[in-house]
Amino acid sequence: MTASAGRPLPDGMSIGAVLDRLRAEFPDVTISKIRFLESEGLVLPGRTPSGYRQFTERDVERLRFVLRAQRDQYLPLKVIKQQLDAADRGESPGPLGLSEPEDRGPRRLTREGLLGETGLTEATLTELEEFGLVKPGPAGFYDLVDVELCVVVKAMAEFGLEPRHLRAFRTAADREVGLLEQIVTPLYRQRDENARARADRVLAELTSLSVALHTLLVKMGLRRVTGG
Repeated sequence: MTASAGRPLPDGMSIGAVLDRLRAEFPDVTISKIRFLESEGLVLPGRTPSGYRQFTERDVERLRFVLRAQRDQYLPLKVIKQQLDAADRGESPGPLGLSEPEDRGPRRLTREGLLGETGLTEATLTELEEFGLVKPGPAGFYDLVDVELCVVVKAMAEFGLEPRHLRAFRTAADREVGLLEQIVTPLYRQRDENARARADRVLAELTSLSVALHTLLVKMGLRRVTGG
């Protein structure tokens, strides 16, 4: 059967149909974007004997996860791919519909585990700790946020940025955290049964807005370089 844009294939969806599914939430997504994400290994649709792509519901959910992570968290594709790969291996809770790992509670990593998972050297991790960028918990374990941060730092190192260069990011983040704490701490202290849920929603929204503001301010500051 020959596929046309938007027409489901016998055992899956065409790239046009996937685009239609995604556009309600991501109006700027294009077929070229989907093909690019495929080329980066973030989604791997099947093919018909004649070469047409066949996307499954799982593929659509993977694409939604990638697009949300880019839009809401500003994560680089390398970090997003690591999260998806870990979810596929059952090593960490993945996005809804991508994996069904057993309930293991919060994941904890030893120092050796963190080095093995991220590919960092012992010396680099020591530097990150010295500059306050990574810090183990009271029991000496690291969590998935530490993993993600180390992966981002490693990616930035490919551009010549070393841990000592990143202290400014830590300082700026601490100031933002202090400001947000002033707003949400009174909410968490309220005693009614819905207070925690309200506080969580406010914190999530403020976190997203602060990340967006930080990104836009950096873009504005770099106009003198780009001439834009």
